[in-house]
Amino acid sequence: MTHPAAADLIARSNRLGADPRNTNYAGGNTSAKGTDTDPVTGENVELLWVKGSGGDLGTLEEPGLAVLRLDRLRALAGVYPGVEREDEMVAAFDYCLHGKGGAAPSIDTAMHGLVAAAHVDHLHPDSGIAIATAADGEALTEQIFGDRVVWVGWRRPGFQLGLDIAAVKEANPQAIGCILGGHGITAWGESSEETEASSLEIIRTAEDYIASRGRAEPFGAVVPGYEPLPEAERRAKAAALAPAIRGLASTDAPQVGHFADADVVLEFMAREKLAPLAELGTSCPDHFLRTKVKPLVVDLPSDAPVEDVVARLGELHEAYRAEYAAYYERHAGEDSPAMRGADPAIVLVPGVGMFSFGKNKQTARVAGEFYVNAINVMRGAEALSTYAPIEESEKFRIEYWALEEAKLARMPKPKALATRVALVTGGGSGIGKAIAQRLAAEGACVVIADLNLEGAQEVADSLGGSDVAIAVRCDVTSEPDVVALVDAANLAFGGVDLVVNNAGLSISKPLLETTAQDWDLQHDVMARGSFLVAREAARAMIAQKLGGDIVYIASKNAVFAGPNNIAYSATKADQAHQVRLLAAELGEHGIRVNGINPDGVVRGSGIFAGGWGAKRAAVYGVPEDELGAYYAQRTLLKREVLPEHVAAAVVALAGGDLSQTTGLHIPVDSGVAAAFLR
Repeated sequence: MTHPAAADLIARSNRLGADPRNTNYAGGNTSAKGTDTDPVTGENVELLWVKGSGGDLGTLEEPGLAVLRLDRLRALAGVYPGVEREDEMVAAFDYCLHGKGGAAPSIDTAMHGLVAAAHVDHLHPDSGIAIATAADGEALTEQIFGDRVVWVGWRRPGFQLGLDIAAVKEANPQAIGCILGGHGITAWGESSEETEASSLEIIRTAEDYIASRGRAEPFGAVVPGYEPLPEAERRAKAAALAPAIRGLASTDAPQVGHFADADVVLEFMAREKLAPLAELGTSCPDHFLRTKVKPLVVDLPSDAPVEDVVARLGELHEAYRAEYAAYYERHAGEDSPAMRGADPAIVLVPGVGMFSFGKNKQTARVAGEFYVNAINVMRGAEALSTYAPIEESEKFRIEYWALEEAKLARMPKPKALATRVALVTGGGSGIGKAIAQRLAAEGACVVIADLNLEGAQEVADSLGGSDVAIAVRCDVTSEPDVVALVDAANLAFGGVDLVVNNAGLSISKPLLETTAQDWDLQHDVMARGSFLVAREAARAMIAQKLGGDIVYIASKNAVFAGPNNIAYSATKADQAHQVRLLAAELGEHGIRVNGINPDGVVRGSGIFAGGWGAKRAAVYGVPEDELGAYYAQRTLLKREVLPEHVAAAVVALAGGDLSQTTGLHIPVDSGVAAAFLR
């Protein structure tokens, strides 16, 4: 049963975290103190419940809390070795834990335990950080809040900051909280309700003051030529630019991309202070750990041709990497972790939007959200004063903090297809659905294309939503539809790495009953459709310069001659030769093209369910519900083939173990000797 103090804490945290004005995703932490029974002694013991490391306030649940004995935590002050060794105190938190399970204590645990208040909130609101990063933030704090909120100069999060804030609270009994220079806010109270009210008072008072007293155009005047493009034009340009930008951002390690063109971003990029403010970088530790110290900013007008922007991006990227390496060299010491990578996490293209990058879609999206927070912070600081983030050396101390490095080292090993963006046609049902599910399970982001948008959306939703998969309605016979499909992949995830040409249908008829319409339909969907999808995806892959995979789901019938199947088998043979042709052509770009030849995939197959099964059963003289077993018995292995087996073959081809293989067709048919490829 949840302790009442913890229940109040969770409810308060969820309310605060649900409003982005109060704190950013996974930013800040909250706590509550209370008394419970020690299960060993039966006596009362004072406990601290605090949001654990890496959790999110808006979605916090009880397992996300760390629970510590307050007496032991406060006793750590007696053995504190000083600020030069304060990182050692994080390991000591483990000796203060109460019970089993729960989250790992965060670096801010000391602040919550040492401050003499029953409840404490530490948050990262844009309005509060705007005051915290203003050049005259201390004077503004007094001017805005009087003695109800106290200024605390910048100090890196840790045990010493906890001691400092505890001393501020003790010395200022009238105060409800403090502004932490360059960082955020902390508020306290004797009840959960009082503490929440104090947090909101600080946040809303800062918001109102900025709105009523701030300059009208804190980012300066609009620069002619840098205004936002019309929506359709800018999104088309963003789709054209995304693969090239993603390729640059993946120079050191593959990245997934995210695109945003919110008004707040477009307006910032159109103003005269864009370059100088972007150069200053972000300030709040949560911000620059996600966004890197500063973004890459394209210095061309909105209507610059795509080719010119791509060329300039190459130059700017080279300069960015050199500057980042110099930043590392300026501040790295003998014990500093190795440089993690010099590519930007945020790329700003005036008139178009913001491209953000990360190890997965959520990380990329959140990085962009954090830079929006940073824009809001800069606007607020510039509206009242001058934006003055923490010193570069302090940013380096946090970015290359030993504790941060240890946290990264604890991350689980990436899955086989992590950072890969896969596009599956016919992904709303049958074999395509199984492939999409398996690719997502292996860590890929998946674009599910299908003529039936409802079915595709159901699959996307089942995989975890838009951070994992998106659904796109696409008629693969339509050139505009296919272009729009790849554009959607570029905008959603930054590009395309893996294409599975799976969309198909079949009409089983003897030669004399096969109409020209039957022939054209099957060739349009499978031969023409595969060609169009491969062509447009190859454009993105070549622009990325990251290589890629194209996999054709062909058929045993591509090489096996059977009766009453002229149109289907002929178009499958067309697909099979496309594999060979494209493997020969695209190899120089690192793009591998392979095929899979399934047979007898009855259960779960969209084609068989759509009437093909009944027709093939009639050809072979068996009941339709026994067709799968019939196919299995005519194979060498006597095993039925399922959609999951085809999906496994896709992963085998694209998962890395066959990295030197291209132009191959893999039979997935349980062994049909007549369809052997050699």
